[in-house]
Amino acid sequence: MGQKVHPIGFRIGVIREPDSKWYLPKRGFAEAVHEDYLIRRYVKEQLPNAAVSRVEIERAGNRIKITLHTAKPGVIIGKSGKGAEELRAALEKLIKKPLLPISVQEIPHADLDAQLVAESIAMQISKRIAYKRAMRQAVLRAMKLGAKGIRVMCSGRLAGAEMARREQDRQGKIPLQTLRADIDYGFAEAPTTYGNIGVKVWIYKGDVLPGQPRQSELPPTRQARYEARADRTAARGGRSRRSGRRGSRPRPAASNGS
Repeated sequence: MGQKVHPIGFRIGVIREPDSKWYLPKRGFAEAVHEDYLIRRYVKEQLPNAAVSRVEIERAGNRIKITLHTAKPGVIIGKSGKGAEELRAALEKLIKKPLLPISVQEIPHADLDAQLVAESIAMQISKRIAYKRAMRQAVLRAMKLGAKGIRVMCSGRLAGAEMARREQDRQGKIPLQTLRADIDYGFAEAPTTYGNIGVKVWIYKGDVLPGQPRQSELPPTRQARYEARADRTAARGGRSRRSGRRGSRPRPAASNGS
């Protein structure tokens, strides 16, 4: 089969839950779907620097609850919660329905969230940073934080080439056809003078076994901490942290008086 299936939609009902959690009859279904689209688009447009990964929407009767998953909760909440209240008022004016207080949930590791990683790479490409460097740094950061596999793909007129092409960087494994595999997927576009460049990111975080909850984040492993320490030592030119202190310099050879 040459067709591709969305990794998140493929696992809904098995190890993942949908971002829109509600049920309505046929008469009000289309209106609710359009409202969810307006809410998500407004949040992305008004909070471009808040690192919002996804927006969960729950409906129970006439009550609508919105949960924002972000790596920068302080940007959304604002001083004394004024930012969240202003956002809630703007959304109520947009969809013309009352909303419950907006809930903000923090993402502890932004480098393990596929959507945030894709947006970060797209932002770097739009700032004329080399796409290979941006992809390689994203792959290394995710693997150091404990991801079991990551794949990054950029497509378009890379580096201003006349012919559009596709480049990718990967490390570890990405079992796309395994339903119990916890694979996060993200997509973003980088606007450039030569056109848009699409960025796709797949991150494999491990398997979700039956009867166990899904782990959204993985703690750093001992090997990852060792590799990070080795990289910091290499960045200092091979010197350890204790180099340059008293007693670290070699002593001069003792003379025999000749």
